[in-house]
Amino acid sequence: MARPHWQNCVAHFDDQVGTFIGEYFSELDRRCLLVAAAGFDPRSRQIATLLAGTLGRRLQGLFIREERGTPDAGLVTAAESNAKALRATVPLSDVQSVEIFGNDNAPVAGARIAAVIGSYVIPANITDIVLDMTALSIGIGFPAAKLLLEHCESRDIAFHIMIASNPELDDEIASEPGDRPMAVRGFAGVDQSGSLLDVARIWIPQLAKGRSAALNDIGRSVGETYKICPVVPFPARDPRRADTLIAEYEAQLVDEWQVDPRDLVYVSEHNPLDCYRTLSTLKARYDETVDGVFSPSIVLSPIGSRVMAAGALMAALEHDLPVQYIETVRYDFDPAKPKGATEPDMVVHLLLSGPAYREIEPAVLEADETPSADQETS
Repeated sequence: MARPHWQNCVAHFDDQVGTFIGEYFSELDRRCLLVAAAGFDPRSRQIATLLAGTLGRRLQGLFIREERGTPDAGLVTAAESNAKALRATVPLSDVQSVEIFGNDNAPVAGARIAAVIGSYVIPANITDIVLDMTALSIGIGFPAAKLLLEHCESRDIAFHIMIASNPELDDEIASEPGDRPMAVRGFAGVDQSGSLLDVARIWIPQLAKGRSAALNDIGRSVGETYKICPVVPFPARDPRRADTLIAEYEAQLVDEWQVDPRDLVYVSEHNPLDCYRTLSTLKARYDETVDGVFSPSIVLSPIGSRVMAAGALMAALEHDLPVQYIETVRYDFDPAKPKGATEPDMVVHLLLSGPAYREIEPAVLEADETPSADQETS
């Protein structure tokens, strides 16, 4: 489904988000459903608190508790504390546990979240749905976003994505990948098995601290590639973050993936629209370049920053791109001593659908007219 209005998507950042919530949701006819994580992440409560401050009992919640094997006791305690606080903040709420792995250790997160959302009765008077992607895994967040967006578009309901991002805190959360890379549910891409042309595949992995083993496994599952174009954050709050990641992945970039430095993809770690527009432009140019010679395929692997992943989500939805991912078996993090908490969270809001776009004539910006991440204000 074409969504040209996403090129000029309504977006807010940091203090603008609080202002938007205070003005937009103060209208008494607005009823909002918040879908978010109820996990150990210290940022889990932030969006709920912002919304509840304006909406009060006009806000209801569906909070997802991701269950993985036998987690660390400290993480369980933190998750229980967050779930309790979320229930207190949003009294009209439900906490649902979702098993990430089945009895045979196969990843089942996508099927489970689809079942939860499919069985959840969204009241007819809901005017807005907010998906808080702050602490949802890709295997849960992407299928949830697709299902909720389709629900909203079919009923002309406003669909929002909100994220409380803290790259420094992300770097402190270590993860152990599973052993079965696979396509995220609902993001298998176009079936090219019947194509008369050879498939020329570009893999676009998002580099993130400490995730080299996961990306190695995902890369092997993607198979033969024409080109690998890793995504790195720039501009970023830490101006050297991209350099640090390139240094960490040097062996893979040079020896294994044989990445030409010109093929690195730089996107803002603060503005998901920068990632969306960059990936959309890359796809359009690649399709035009290989037209009639190869069957083009672009495979995304967004891990790490949820802001950059939100941009990849938009590109995957808009262009039906496959998303290859590997589930996390366990996390290693001390929620009692998060050093990243010394840095302020960066808050992002995107309005992806709804009546606000009804009267607007969609206009796709030319590439050279697209605002930069630093120029984006609304």
